[in-house]
Amino acid sequence: MAKRSERLLALMQALRRRRRPVTGQVLADEMGISLRSLYRDIDTLKGMGAAIDGEAGLGFQLKADYWLPPLMFDREELEALVLGLRLVVYGPDSEMSATARDATAKIAAVLPPDRRAEMESVGLFALPHTATPGDTRLADIRRAIREERQVEIDYATPGGPATRRTIYPLALGYYEGRQILVSWCTLRKDYRNFRIDRMAAVTPLEAKLPEPRRTLFHRWKSRSALPDLT
Repeated sequence: MAKRSERLLALMQALRRRRRPVTGQVLADEMGISLRSLYRDIDTLKGMGAAIDGEAGLGFQLKADYWLPPLMFDREELEALVLGLRLVVYGPDSEMSATARDATAKIAAVLPPDRRAEMESVGLFALPHTATPGDTRLADIRRAIREERQVEIDYATPGGPATRRTIYPLALGYYEGRQILVSWCTLRKDYRNFRIDRMAAVTPLEAKLPEPRRTLFHRWKSRSALPDLT
């Protein structure tokens, strides 16, 4: 059986992963311990300051994040963290690249020396992306998503004429060297996916979305029958 400190960390992670209350029995089965031990662990975490709501028979939920020292990153977590940051650092979005470099430096600065050495020596890499100098499309789109603003685009499809559209940007996806913007298209009056490389121009507008972005995105996700994207 894992050491109790490791088990407490794993229990915190199990609670962090869930947005809704989870029963003690489900957590106990996941941890491989008895229900009585699970309740003791919950009480221990509460005593350490973890904001866990709920009680036996009703379920438990982590209501506010609980700080854990970076020492608790295991090797695989560090690998996942480093790979994700490197994908952004060497990605097509120069603004996000600089942000990812800053985040990497901040994380490394607070790691204990042995963990910092492991982070620097992770053997997982991302191939650099050749970005066009001065291309602000991704940064403009991300900002519009964050501020819930409408965007005007000049968009060209293969074999068809370019069209100017006003869209409601909802989510930006990255795959196979391309970026796809999930949006509501006012021209088609439906959800549409737009490739960033086919946008000749991107102009963020002052107009806000007619509904919260989360609401529009939830409708798209429900229609697409996608799993939880968080």
